[in-house]
Amino acid sequence: MLEKIKEPSDLKALNHEELEILCQEIRDRIISVTSQNGGHVGPNLGVVELTIALHLAFNSPEDSFLWDVSHQGYVHKLLTGRNDDAFDKLRLSSGYSGFISREESDHDSFGAGHAGTALSAALGMCAARDLKGESNHVVAVAGDAAFTCGITLEALNNIASTTKRFILIINDNKWSIAQNVGAFSKYFNELITNPIYTRIHRDAEKFLNQFPGGNSLIKFISKAKRDTKELIAPSSIFEKLGLRYLGPIDGHDIPSLVKFFEFAKQSEEPIVLHILTQKGKGFSAAVNEPEKWHGSGPFDLNASGSTTSNSHKELKYQDAFGMSLVKIAKKNPKVVGITAAMPSGTGLDQLSKACPDRFFDVGIAEEHAVLMAAGMAAKGMHPVCAIYSTFLQRAYDQIIHDVCLQNLPVTFCLDRAGLSPNDGPTHHGLFDLSYLRCVPNSIIMQPSNTAELGPMLEFAIQQNSPTFLRYPRGASEQTKSWENSQAIELGQAELLVDGEQISIWALGEFVSLAESVSEQIEKSYGLKISVVNARFVKPLDKSLIIKHAQTHHKIITLEDNVVAGGFGSAVLEIINQEGLPTQVIRLGWPDEYIPHGSTTSSLRKSYLLDKSSIYDEVVSHLDIESLNKNLAPLDIA
Repeated sequence: MLEKIKEPSDLKALNHEELEILCQEIRDRIISVTSQNGGHVGPNLGVVELTIALHLAFNSPEDSFLWDVSHQGYVHKLLTGRNDDAFDKLRLSSGYSGFISREESDHDSFGAGHAGTALSAALGMCAARDLKGESNHVVAVAGDAAFTCGITLEALNNIASTTKRFILIINDNKWSIAQNVGAFSKYFNELITNPIYTRIHRDAEKFLNQFPGGNSLIKFISKAKRDTKELIAPSSIFEKLGLRYLGPIDGHDIPSLVKFFEFAKQSEEPIVLHILTQKGKGFSAAVNEPEKWHGSGPFDLNASGSTTSNSHKELKYQDAFGMSLVKIAKKNPKVVGITAAMPSGTGLDQLSKACPDRFFDVGIAEEHAVLMAAGMAAKGMHPVCAIYSTFLQRAYDQIIHDVCLQNLPVTFCLDRAGLSPNDGPTHHGLFDLSYLRCVPNSIIMQPSNTAELGPMLEFAIQQNSPTFLRYPRGASEQTKSWENSQAIELGQAELLVDGEQISIWALGEFVSLAESVSEQIEKSYGLKISVVNARFVKPLDKSLIIKHAQTHHKIITLEDNVVAGGFGSAVLEIINQEGLPTQVIRLGWPDEYIPHGSTTSSLRKSYLLDKSSIYDEVVSHLDIESLNKNLAPLDIA
């Protein structure tokens, strides 16, 4: 059946039995592709019937669907002409994005990647539609977790005062927001979706308005109706905000879903459809462990869905962070951990087990997480706020005005700083150095590997100022023993190789790469170039930078951040302030959004940030005429 679906209108030719077959084929397709590529398994398996029903009831792309986060958009892609080779490469280079992308299809009305965006964007589209006198429908689909976002609640507060035609679908795959289930609830939903009931209700109001005092009578009747309903089905927050609420509705019953959607299309007031779905439906492993299968790496279909793992068991940064924080917290009772719905992703789940009373998961509410941390710090605690780099952007105001302005001791641990290759531009953490460096009172640092993370975290917690510790996803490319490292001191870099001509100042994972490039240059040309583990972006090791600017022809900076306003810019500023002529070559990510790709290494190669490209770049700046060596480049691929 799936092969017959070239566009959404093809669905309308299928009968009920054929739609059931289609549902299974879609689930099989998603499971097959994600088993190879990884991806958001559970969310997509749970919305198969819901997505089909949307396309049966509405006409995309004339009607717009806005998927909150949009990580549940795989089914939508398959139904809108993207069941092809690019779907086989979903989340990989030359494949489709794992999220909704306006660049991919006219059916993708609004891109997303972060939670809480659907309602505000949909309301904007409704307002534009109304101003233009158009009649198309706009449907926002948001999971229950999105309602912990402040921006979602802000949008809810404005819907009724902005438009009369707004359709909100709550995809509730965890718990019911309202407990009005059972026979009475079903009866009321059947009643209020009946066109005869709706017409009588509307005509009665018109009739009563013809008489003196009719408006008062309407208000009395409406109140009586509302009070009667509340005796049986408790009123929801939505109706208090001027939205008509229907539900809960079975999210896997296509005929029922279509019926409710058709009713919503005719509604002359904003409407909320509360739909219950099962996360991971059709895949027992995802049903039994929904958190694990929310987003998964590749997995083995022949082993009951067990995920594949590295045989060498390299220590991941989030695991190193979690273990280090538990060790510190057991010695320091002032240390607490805060996360925004990412306990396992950040490694804070280890603290939740070791010190449950000092662990706080605030849900998808980064602004609240940071402001809560500020409040705790103001009362003598030392919060460690673990948030992905890309999501910390949402709390920028709180960072500036509530933490840094008051110089409060909060430690921010920015996981996923750098690339998140399969997820793409919404999840890459390539901007944090640029947006944090300009904030007063901030201390910004980055470990070169997992071994350095623990001591650096301990150092950060010892400071009486806001500290930002950034590190990438996954394991270190190279892990060295901490015992042989220089102790961490505020603003002091670590000189790894003392050389000449060129000094490479590197951050994070690029430190080991810089060391390797230095070794290869020594083998090729018999020349040592300097390598520095910068450690700090703010404050910088100003004295060592000036020294190297005076003793080296050029300084090359390496960072997993956009070049604009990043680490290299900070080094360049010092050189300029001192009036030194030393050239600074800044290597990092360009002033553009980096797409998704198969791996970190493949993306780095595409942007000339791999070992071979950096080697060629460094060699191009050597004073080769002073070297009596064979200048043939060494193959280091």
